[in-house]
Amino acid sequence: MTYRSLLVALDALPANPARTHIAIALAKAFGAHLIGLAPTAALDLQALQAAAAMDDYAARAGATLLAQARDIAQRFHERCEAAGLASFEALADPSPAAESLARHAQCTDLLVMSQPDPSLPGHRQQLAELEQVLLACSRPVLLIPYTHLEPLHLRRVLLAWDGSPESVRAMTDALPLLRRAGKVALMHWRSEADAQRPLEFMACLRQWLAFQGVDAEVHDEVTPLAVGDALLNAASDRGADLIVMGAYGHARWTERLFGGVSRTLLASMTVPVLMSH
Repeated sequence: MTYRSLLVALDALPANPARTHIAIALAKAFGAHLIGLAPTAALDLQALQAAAAMDDYAARAGATLLAQARDIAQRFHERCEAAGLASFEALADPSPAAESLARHAQCTDLLVMSQPDPSLPGHRQQLAELEQVLLACSRPVLLIPYTHLEPLHLRRVLLAWDGSPESVRAMTDALPLLRRAGKVALMHWRSEADAQRPLEFMACLRQWLAFQGVDAEVHDEVTPLAVGDALLNAASDRGADLIVMGAYGHARWTERLFGGVSRTLLASMTVPVLMSH
């Protein structure tokens, strides 16, 4: 298993250049085709404000946003050319952002997006769109912190496992990256009152990873903290460059995502996170 095609979300936000740089570097590393997608709804609203005084507001505003999306796609095309990328394409799509990204991701192996910046206008809308993408996307999503300006390093990867199908899928989806990692820590957290001792089963997971070419260290930790906080602390203590985890998909998915471990990571992530639903 490897990544043969990648999709990166394009927009007019400050995090776009670093996200694009990481996507280009990944495409080069895996010899993958890279698609840059600029959905019009993902762009800033200044164009809408500029069009507000015009007649036929909706049509003109939509045309303005599509023109802006095409400009962003063109600049992405130029960056890929300058980087010497062998295979790429740039698309502008008038569809809503979440719908467009989830649909185009079906034809790729990995979607690259950014954590919304809470200091920017439209943060709540961007979080809602990210939530929709994670719910609807059939591929793994690599989230880049809005503060992250460096390339994606894989010296130390933290692989979070909680026994759920989502965490196993994330583990499988991340295999191309895990094989390139210097160190992989397969980690599980539980409270002191939890009598479950999953070390034996985690040893089976470690063996499966070894069959896939990944040498992982197993850690079952007792903690008084919420799992999300324990995960972030472990990532900091271990100097992790990447976190791999599942994003939950139960009936009350929205509440689970923004009320548990995933919400903690989305709000406080300091390193890239690969999530699978």
